[in-house]
Amino acid sequence: MEQYLGQNTPKLGFGLMRLPKLDDGSTDIEQVKEMVDRFLAAGFTYFDTAYVYDGGMNERVAKEALVDRHPRDSYTLATKLCAWAEAPDADAARQQFYTSLERTGAGYFDYYLLHSIQTGNYKLYDEYGIWDFVAGLKEQGLVRHWGFSFHATPELLDELLTKHPEVDFVQLQLNYADWENPDVTSRANYEVARAHNKPIVIMEPVKGGRLATPPAAAQDILRAAHPDASFASWAIRYAASLDGIITVLSGMSNLEQLEDNMSFMRSFRPLEAWEYDAIEQARRAIEQVESIPCTACRYCTAGCPQHIPIPAIFAARNEQLIWGADERGKRDYERAVSAEGAGRASACIACGQCEGACPQNLPIIDLLASCAEALE
Repeated sequence: MEQYLGQNTPKLGFGLMRLPKLDDGSTDIEQVKEMVDRFLAAGFTYFDTAYVYDGGMNERVAKEALVDRHPRDSYTLATKLCAWAEAPDADAARQQFYTSLERTGAGYFDYYLLHSIQTGNYKLYDEYGIWDFVAGLKEQGLVRHWGFSFHATPELLDELLTKHPEVDFVQLQLNYADWENPDVTSRANYEVARAHNKPIVIMEPVKGGRLATPPAAAQDILRAAHPDASFASWAIRYAASLDGIITVLSGMSNLEQLEDNMSFMRSFRPLEAWEYDAIEQARRAIEQVESIPCTACRYCTAGCPQHIPIPAIFAARNEQLIWGADERGKRDYERAVSAEGAGRASACIACGQCEGACPQNLPIIDLLASCAEALE
């Protein structure tokens, strides 16, 4: 059997991005602590955050819930440097590492990533000298393994891995709904990474939660194949069944999601042929349903001059498109745009900032226009 970095890492990772919230919008730190404790007690070890998640709050949560409460050798921690956000120059970009180290108190990072490389931003990492900078951090022992997370074409991925064979791993968006999606190219990116012998951390296995509640036609198919399995289990096991995987990140937002994920990943069993057949049928059913494939990463909102809550608006529109819930969609929309300072979909000035930041390459300007027509 092939030996690779992370081969023995448990195949469920804790994505510290979509953390549970209290009514005032702050992170429910006590629930996060309990989630962390249960995760570690079940034998899982990998935690993932980033400098930009929730304005840096999620790295601080990692310190309070994980680093300050558990032995450093009982877990692995990953975080990321984002050269295209909050980094007006090379010095500011490099400072992100030291800020992350201070926020987390981790002493070092087991996995460190260049964050969300896309066609429109990858040159910044060259201009700022970040590749050499992070390689130097590894030489100093401040980083154990380093790589990058990626949202672009297989051609660019091949170019980067050819130019930088020294990277230890890559992080890719891989899920069954996007496996053949021409805008995400999950399969092709996976094949490029494997051709370069790079192990993979998988992100968005449940596509921002959308595969935890897929369209009704897909639900019927999966429920008929295995009535007792959660829909999320199909998606996460699909990702974990791929070869060369370090771990599969799940952005678990509450204890219920955590317990469900652990229930089928404690004793992970790769998919069998009949399960792949069911997933393929479900994938085809999903392709037939019109929807907005937003994963609610919120990269689009940080620089929006109109402060439009884009992911919440798209979620409201999907209530109509996927479930036919016109009135519920409109209620969810009004709730989202009624928040203090929030802009309506029709307030979009088509500046394009959001489209440049979107990892899914969505035509956000046009989508907001259609949402305004349907929801306002």
